[in-house]
Amino acid sequence: MPQPFNSVLTRLGDAVKAFTIAQRTIAIIGVAVLALGIAALVTWSMKPSYTPLFSGLNGEDASIIVEQLRTDNVPYELSAGGGTILVPEESVYDQRLKAAAAGLPSSSTAGYSLLDDMGVTSSEFQETVTYKRALEGELAATVSALTGVKNASVRLAIPEESVFVSEAGTPTASVFIETDSGVSLSSEQVQAVAHLTSSSIDGMTPENVAVIDADGNVLSAVGLGATGTVNQQSSDYEETVRASVQTMLDRVVGPGNASVVVAADMNTEFAERVEESFTTPDGGPALNESTTTEEYEGAGGAAAGVLGPDNIAGPDDAGGDGNFNSETTTRNNAVNKITESTTIPAGAINRQTVSVALDEDAAGALDLAGLTGLVTTAAGINEERGDLVTVEVLPFNNAGAAEAAEALAAAEAAEAAEQRAQLLLQVGIIAAAVLLAIIIALVIYARKSRRQRREPVDLGEFQEVIPAIGAPAAPALVDLGVTRMMEPAPETTSIDISAIAGMRHDDAMSRKRADIEALASRDPAKTAEHLRSLMDDRQPV
Repeated sequence: MPQPFNSVLTRLGDAVKAFTIAQRTIAIIGVAVLALGIAALVTWSMKPSYTPLFSGLNGEDASIIVEQLRTDNVPYELSAGGGTILVPEESVYDQRLKAAAAGLPSSSTAGYSLLDDMGVTSSEFQETVTYKRALEGELAATVSALTGVKNASVRLAIPEESVFVSEAGTPTASVFIETDSGVSLSSEQVQAVAHLTSSSIDGMTPENVAVIDADGNVLSAVGLGATGTVNQQSSDYEETVRASVQTMLDRVVGPGNASVVVAADMNTEFAERVEESFTTPDGGPALNESTTTEEYEGAGGAAAGVLGPDNIAGPDDAGGDGNFNSETTTRNNAVNKITESTTIPAGAINRQTVSVALDEDAAGALDLAGLTGLVTTAAGINEERGDLVTVEVLPFNNAGAAEAAEALAAAEAAEAAEQRAQLLLQVGIIAAAVLLAIIIALVIYARKSRRQRREPVDLGEFQEVIPAIGAPAAPALVDLGVTRMMEPAPETTSIDISAIAGMRHDDAMSRKRADIEALASRDPAKTAEHLRSLMDDRQPV
């Protein structure tokens, strides 16, 4: 082993031996965390990058594709309940080509590619159904590309074309959406799905698109749009009117002195009404007119006779000439025709009522007639529709107001106290951490200072050895701890200290001087430790 490396290991070993139990524990934990971090980093760097091969697979297709991956020895991972298969990025395209060659996934909507398989012998019904399936597949793929949408399915109801305009139907669509875990679509996203679907079909409106999620919630109903059900529309309308009236009354009689309740009756049916009206224009010319005249002249025929007393016709010799005149006129006048088609959506207001209660202590000198007019205007009351506004001045029960105020104040005080306690706790944790860091830094600094300092050694009878080995003359107390501290220390040699202490004659002194000189030249710090232990042994008991 090289000498510098051996020296570094020796110093490192001496430093570790000088650690306390707490320092050794911290050092072991640090080394373990570092080793685990390095292992995790190496494992993560060596792990291949996985990319989705297919998503939204059913169980049958996923099983066949996984069997193909096992046959090709391609590593894979399953996610989203087995509906998504992940493979290494470098194997994605090869596996997709192999799956496409095998007709997988079979359950996917092919979109417009379905039209490629149609032959010249296809019937009109097959062409219509295939075209509708292609539209549904393309729309489903487009909706699935939205953020948060895991899977989508679209069904179209397109009526057959008719030459009669009055019999033409309205196309509708239903969209089923499965979102990712924990994701719910906003009203803007639902409207985007409805507009996207309706814009792809001729004659379809966003109100004719129904959107349902995987939990069975109706996000957009036919005839209602993306605003939800009729009950939700009614609640939203009532809350909007109540808030506007309540805001006005709070400015007039003060907060807490008025109570507003709005009840709205909404239509729950969706209908269409067609009305035709005809009017005759004033002074308008006739479109066409025809007149037919008939005239006949001739002698009268013999009379048939007159019934006798026995109901027997008798002869009648009377006769005469006959004339016949007839004139018929047919006139087609110009007529104005007005056809009105009205769509009555579900959610239209049939009737609403507004009830306002005022505190008699606050509404003492108020003009109730004027206040009722303000409420009528603010709520959009339509008397022809049967709407009703009621404003009454009543004594309010304020028994619980003080208790509610005290409870609210107590809740606010408790919340403020909890916030202060959390703040103090955080400050205490930070202060404790800073104090602990300062203590650790002081301990480390103190240990380093003790290692660098060396106590002066009383050489005693060995004082004369120092000049002999080339060191400058010094008093009885010499600090050997700082002598050549920055020089690299080679391998140290051991000296029999007991032999040196036992030698008292002159011949042994020369040998002792030589040993000390050699040791001092190699490791001054070790020499000082040996001399200190020697002086400790010479002290009288």
